[in-house]
Amino acid sequence: MVIMLDGKATAQTLKEELKVRIKKLERKPTLSIICVGNDPASVIYAKNQAKACKEIGIDAKIHTFDKISDLKLVEFISNELKDEDAIIVELPLPDEMNTEKILEAIRPDQDVDGLHYVNVGRRLFDYEDVFYPCTPLGCLEILDRYNIEIEGKHAVVVGRSHLVGRPLATMLEKRNATVTQCHSHSKPLSKYTLLADILITAIGKAKLIKADMIKKGVIVIDVGMNRDKNGKLCGDVDFENVKEKCSFITPVPGGIGPMTVAELLANTVLASERKKRKK
Repeated sequence: MVIMLDGKATAQTLKEELKVRIKKLERKPTLSIICVGNDPASVIYAKNQAKACKEIGIDAKIHTFDKISDLKLVEFISNELKDEDAIIVELPLPDEMNTEKILEAIRPDQDVDGLHYVNVGRRLFDYEDVFYPCTPLGCLEILDRYNIEIEGKHAVVVGRSHLVGRPLATMLEKRNATVTQCHSHSKPLSKYTLLADILITAIGKAKLIKADMIKKGVIVIDVGMNRDKNGKLCGDVDFENVKEKCSFITPVPGGIGPMTVAELLANTVLASERKKRKK
């Protein structure tokens, strides 16, 4: 019988644990969220992040710019936000902006999205004070909370983005999984997905993974957030037809989405704790 991996409940448990950690700090952790442009999805996501922060005692601020130059945004981050515990930039930025330059303006110790090149490099060498991206953290956290063994398993990751696929593959390998990373040129995709003990999809194609592409008993983590032909929110996995072959599976919505937000809160609290230790 398939077990649903409940991201909402797991995220709430993590939030309650974070409240306890925050009470041990001398002041509230601080998070600045930067939005540039008029992308409605980014604005809604930023508001949801800020709301979640305030629910557990993090002081979150949203900084919105309709239009701003790379130079001015770098100056704003470097000067106005220099005392913040944590900073994130909602992506994607407008096409004319240099995303890499903006992300590098955030100090590594404030980079709770784990996208600064220093954090990326440090992850490869197991530095203790590194930040990992929130969505991959959420994937591993939900596996751990359900006592699902990672070591020794064949984990197949579908997707190789810098936000999810690539860091996730690294993190799984560090947990002693055998990792296969797939992408749009991995053909036929089923050749690889059929081998998975743990299948994690983050490719952004609605209902791409069908029942005949997985083996019985597989553990499925669906990171995808898509709309089907009827406009209904769905993942990368054809959930209704796939779930009965799985031992565990995340739903969409209600799976990794809530976990991603919870891990952002966790990274923000961690940033504040590290700053306290350095004083």
